[in-house]
Amino acid sequence: MLVLTRKPGERILIGDDIVITVLDARRDGVRLGIEAPRGVKIQRDEVVQAVSEANVAAAQSGPEAEERIKALLGLNVAGTNESSGN
Repeated sequence: MLVLTRKPGERILIGDDIVITVLDARRDGVRLGIEAPRGVKIQRDEVVQAVSEANVAAAQSGPEAEERIKALLGLNVAGTNESSGN
């Protein structure tokens, strides 16, 4: 890992087409501006981790999860009988 000290307005170049600019530095954090080609994914690690954890939790849902979703959506839940009007 390369560790650098930068002041607001200073830039870091990564390769030929990625530029990171320090926009603001405060006690509680640093604001960065990132210029990169459209094809380069730029994501915050904490967001990626939260989505990953949510996906794992959803995949481990119990067998009753589908029925709870149907009930919340007002759809016919297994075990209930619809009246045929006869």
